[in-house]
Amino acid sequence: MSGTAPAGNALLLKRQLNELRKHPVEGFSAGLKDESNLYEWEIIIIGPADTLYEGGFLRAELIFPPEYPLLPPKMKFITPMWHPNVYEDGGVCISILHAPGTDEWGYEDAGERWLPVHTIESILLSVISLLSSDTPNLDSPANVDAAKQVREDIKGYRKKVRRLVRESAEAAFD
Repeated sequence: MSGTAPAGNALLLKRQLNELRKHPVEGFSAGLKDESNLYEWEIIIIGPADTLYEGGFLRAELIFPPEYPLLPPKMKFITPMWHPNVYEDGGVCISILHAPGTDEWGYEDAGERWLPVHTIESILLSVISLLSSDTPNLDSPANVDAAKQVREDIKGYRKKVRRLVRESAEAAFD
C-alpha cells in the first residue's frame, strides 16, 4: 500500500509518529503495527479518569488511506466496546473521521468533519473526549442497541461498559 501513496503522505505520518514518540500525550500511546508500514497504527487508549472507562486499556487501530491527509483514517477498536458511537465491529463513528464535505443526512456541519489539519493527536483526543462524555451522542448512533440501552436502561448500560473495561484491563496484563 505505501508504494502507491505519494511520499509526502508517508513523511507526514512519520513526522507525526516521531512527534508522539518525542512528546507523548497523556491518555494514549500510538505506534506502528509494523515498522515497515506507516499506514497502519496500533493505539492504546488509557481509560480516562472519572469516566466509565477509567482503568481500561482500550486497544484500537488507525488505518490511513493513501490520500491522507486529504481523507481521514479509519479507526477501529480491537477491544470489545459498548458505546452508541462505536459500531459492533469496533469502528468509531465521530465527525472528524468522516470524509470532508457536507453531510447528506444533515447531522454535521462541514467544519465538524475531517480537515487535513487534523493530526493523530487531535483524532485520539476527540475519541477520548467521546468516551469521557456522560451523555453519548444518540442522534445518529452507530450502535443502535447501545443507544437504546442508554435511553431505557442507563444502569444496565453502565454496568456492561464497566464489565468490558475490567476485561480490557485484565487482558492487558495477560
